[in-house]
Amino acid sequence: MPSRPQESAAPLTRRALLKNAAKAGLASAFAPLAIGTARAADAARGVIAGENRRPGTTDWQLSFVRSDNLRSAMIEGYCSHTSVRPGASIEVFLSAKPATDVTIDLYRMGYYGGKGGRHVARLGPFPVTTQPTPLVGEHRLRECQWARATTIAIPQDWVSGVYLGKLSCAGHRYQSYIIFVVRDDRPADVLFQTSDTTWQAYNKWPDAYSLYDSDAPVRPWNATTWVSYDRPYGWYPQVVSNALSQGSGEFLLWEFPLCFWLEQHGYDVTYSSNIDTHVDGGGLARVKCFLSVAHDEYWSLEMYDHVHAAIQKGLNAAFLCGNSVYGVVPLDKKNSAGRPHRLLYRRGIFGGPKAQNNTEPWEQHGPDEGLLIGARSMNPANGSANWIVTNAAHWIFEGTGMKNGDLIPGLVGWEHHGNPAKIPGLEVIAAGEALKANGDHSSYAATVYPGPKANWVFNAATIFWSMGLAQPPGLVPPYSHLGRPHGVDERVQRITANFLKKCRIIPAG
Repeated sequence: MPSRPQESAAPLTRRALLKNAAKAGLASAFAPLAIGTARAADAARGVIAGENRRPGTTDWQLSFVRSDNLRSAMIEGYCSHTSVRPGASIEVFLSAKPATDVTIDLYRMGYYGGKGGRHVARLGPFPVTTQPTPLVGEHRLRECQWARATTIAIPQDWVSGVYLGKLSCAGHRYQSYIIFVVRDDRPADVLFQTSDTTWQAYNKWPDAYSLYDSDAPVRPWNATTWVSYDRPYGWYPQVVSNALSQGSGEFLLWEFPLCFWLEQHGYDVTYSSNIDTHVDGGGLARVKCFLSVAHDEYWSLEMYDHVHAAIQKGLNAAFLCGNSVYGVVPLDKKNSAGRPHRLLYRRGIFGGPKAQNNTEPWEQHGPDEGLLIGARSMNPANGSANWIVTNAAHWIFEGTGMKNGDLIPGLVGWEHHGNPAKIPGLEVIAAGEALKANGDHSSYAATVYPGPKANWVFNAATIFWSMGLAQPPGLVPPYSHLGRPHGVDERVQRITANFLKKCRIIPAG
């Protein structure tokens, strides 16, 4: 083993450098070092602001789709992983009926001057044939084993984000998406977690094979149905009807407005998937604030433990969502190719049975989600309501001009949190009653509580929160239980910015 080279002198520490410079009357000699360090830090924080100064396009949107029973059989596809690091590769599996050449245009989603996306690559055209619809397996599992169309090698300079692949055919005009996350390991201010376990739980592809579908006498809400990540995303089946989101899971429906707003204002944001939170709890230590977004219903126990432990160590968290951390999904199964975290099934409910589920033979229950979020899912979990201020003196309302009793119309829906947890220092900032179309009702409560390290946890208590932040191109407003949000609201924007500011997060843009 070669010996380590001998250093000619001990390295200068920052203190020694200043001391020597002062002795020589050259204290100003340290200024270039300080400026260089500051510039490096600013450059790292400004990666998103810099990315969004690049030219954008609205061409990421689908122009023509054809969905038969929620499926786009004429062109559809899926990826081998939910997320991938720069320098690694992700496989793409495609099917076309009839066979045709297919081009994949890849876009990173963000703000980009209001266009919403940036074109980063064009792949193909590839000859794509009709792949078999998988037979129904045990546990009603439909797992595709399609031929690989191509492999995408992710360049080292691709910025973390949500990437859409627009699939276009030479033989006809119809299109659809594939979707994946590029994640990194850099320190950042904000971590945006996609809610992909929930996208897959509600995915009915090829027709009625979501986590909520079953064969009699098994009830739709059960512990025996399995679903696979190895299949395309069908047209999302409830609350909002947007066929032009075909293949993108629920990202364009609920999550994109938050992504659009964060990047518009230059927040230093990085992206990951639910699976990343499950696998890489230590990765949470690289950020100041964790975001659970919109419809984030299905978590593993490991996800809960990782986020809870990180909050105890000082991580800030915002649950800009509703009905979140509700179903326990173990993520312990491998697919037929031996890849982990590709099968999803429901083992129980966080916090034990709710009233409507207390007869189900659950094998396991997770801890009370309220002890993480600040509140928990209610019975019924869905409905619509105005978001009504109850604690206007709280710092989160600074600059909004809101008073107790003021409301943001229709912001609560379609699912929400309530029943505030008994956490020291927790404050309810907004509360009211949510009403279903059939007249059933339950309460909701938005909360803020302090963590043990001068950190904070905010629960907005509604899936619709992002609708108040931005309206990117292509967004179709939701409508639920005789109610709907009114769109962009400066108060929602200010409340969100106030929370991030309290977490010592200032946008670079």
